[in-house]
Amino acid sequence: MSLRYAALGMLAEGPASGYDLLQRFKGSLSNVWPATQSQIYTELTKLADAGLIAVSDEGPRGRKEYTLTADGRADLRRWLIDTQPKPVARNEMLLRVFFLGVLEREQAREYLRSIENRMTKAGAGLAELEAAIDWDDDDFSVYGHMALEWGKRFYAMNQEWAQWALTRMPTTER
Repeated sequence: MSLRYAALGMLAEGPASGYDLLQRFKGSLSNVWPATQSQIYTELTKLADAGLIAVSDEGPRGRKEYTLTADGRADLRRWLIDTQPKPVARNEMLLRVFFLGVLEREQAREYLRSIENRMTKAGAGLAELEAAIDWDDDDFSVYGHMALEWGKRFYAMNQEWAQWALTRMPTTER
């Protein structure tokens, strides 16, 4: 359901074709809510059928540009105000940590080191993205930057946790 609102939110910034939305997703939302080309085009069809977006321009090779309708903006606002995000109930990484005791100690350490390395790389990727974006004071930049900062802090926290967890590992085999 959230792809619907991700697309509506992107169109709130201005008209876009399916290709344009795909590029916007890759440049901004892919770290928060990834979507494939087929998912985006399928969602655009559903949104148009529901009257939440409208075709505002058609170009060569069947290219369509979509615009958010008043009903679409109202639905996006309702979703932002009237619904609460579902809590994340599953975390496969932590489920694996819970059962690391079945591995040899060095295998368990390697798993924790791999978490630390992945988080370091992911955080560095967001820092590169942050540096590459020409931030300004429009809503998309301000709130997008807030979301990006959350990601950087999330990865930093997980990296720090993995470092801590490595220090808590028993030093002897059972």
